[in-house]
Amino acid sequence: MADIFTVWWQLWQQHVAVRLGVTVVAGLLLALVLRVAIHAVLRRLAGDRPVIADLMQRAHAPLQWLLPLLSLLLVLRYGPALDSAPMALVEHLLLIGLLAAGTWLVVRCVGAFEGAAVRRYPMDAADNLQARRVVTQVRVLARTADVVVIVLGTAIILLTIPGVRQLGASLLASAGVAGLAIGLAARPVLSNLIAGLQIALTQPIRLDDVVIIEGEWGRIEEIAGSYVVVRIWDERRLVVPLNWFIEHPFQNWTRRSSQLIGTVFLMLDFRTPLAPLREEFKRLCEASEQWDRRVCVLQVTDATEQTMQLRMLVSSTDSGRNFDLRCQVREGLIAFVQAHYPHALPRWRCELDRGQESAAPMPPAPAPQRAPSAEDGGPERRAS
Repeated sequence: MADIFTVWWQLWQQHVAVRLGVTVVAGLLLALVLRVAIHAVLRRLAGDRPVIADLMQRAHAPLQWLLPLLSLLLVLRYGPALDSAPMALVEHLLLIGLLAAGTWLVVRCVGAFEGAAVRRYPMDAADNLQARRVVTQVRVLARTADVVVIVLGTAIILLTIPGVRQLGASLLASAGVAGLAIGLAARPVLSNLIAGLQIALTQPIRLDDVVIIEGEWGRIEEIAGSYVVVRIWDERRLVVPLNWFIEHPFQNWTRRSSQLIGTVFLMLDFRTPLAPLREEFKRLCEASEQWDRRVCVLQVTDATEQTMQLRMLVSSTDSGRNFDLRCQVREGLIAFVQAHYPHALPRWRCELDRGQESAAPMPPAPAPQRAPSAEDGGPERRAS
C-alpha cells in the first residue's frame, strides 16, 4: 500500500498531466455534489410553490454548465500549483464560460419570475384590466432586464480579455469620431430601451388594448424589447417601434375601460315620423344582447336641402360588441322604414312651372367645352 502511494506521489510531482487529471476529476466530483445538493434543496422547496418548480425547470440547463465550470475554475486556481502557460489560458477560458453560463442563468431566472406573474394574472377573464396592466409591466420589464443582463455579461466577458480591453480603451481615447458614430448607431436601440421602460411604468398601452394606429384598428398582441405587434382586425400584423408610442399620438379605446359609445347615421326624408322611429330604435337596442343598457339616443343632428340626418348613439361593453350592435341597429331601422314608411326614403325634388315653361323658349344647349390644344393656337402650338 505504501509502495502504491509512493508511486502516485512521484507521478504527481513529476508529471503535470497527472496533476491536471486529478484536479479535473476532483472538480467534476465537487460539481456533482453541489448539483445534487442544490436540486435536493429546490425540490424540497418546490412542493407547493409553482414558482420554485418553474425556476428549477428553467435553471436546469444553465446549472449543467455553471457548476462544473465553477468547480474546475476553483480547483485549478486554488489547488496544487500547475506551472504551465497553457493552464493560464485554460483558466481564462473557464472564466469566460462561467460568466456566459451565469448570464444565461440570470436570464432564465428572469423568465421564471415573468411566467409566475403571468400565471397569477390570467388574461382570459371577462374583466381583465388589472391582469393586462400587470402582465404588460412584467413582460416589458423582463425584456428590458434581459437586454441589460446580456449587455452587462458581454461587457464583463470582454473586460477579461486584455487585448480587447486595450483596444477599446485606445478607441475611446484616440478615435472620438468612431465613438460618436457608434453612439449614433446605438441611438435607436437605446431609445427603444428607454421607451420600453416608460411604457412599463406609465402604460399608455397594454396587452390586448384596442388601438387606432395609422388609421388601422387592432389589438396589442405582443410587446417586445424594441417593437410592438398590433393584430389588425383582418388578421394582418402591424409592427411598430416602441419609441413611436412615446413620440406620436394614437387612440387607445381601452385605456381605462373597454366600454364604448358608437354612432349610427341615417339620411331620411323630411316627412319621416320620428316618434315611431325612436320606439323601433329602442326596441332594437333592448332586443340585442350587445347593448349594455347605458346609452340609447336618437337625434336629428343635421338637415340639408334634400334630407335630414339622424344620429343614433348606442353603448356596449367593448368595441367588438359595439360594432355588431351598430350594424344590427342600422339594418333594423332600414328594414323598418322600407316596410312602414317607404315614402320617407331620400329622394330628389324639383318643381316645374308649366306656364312659364310654354311661354319662354328653352335656351340653346351650350357647346361642349374641351381643353385647348396645339391645333387651336394654344400654348402648345405657340411653344413650337
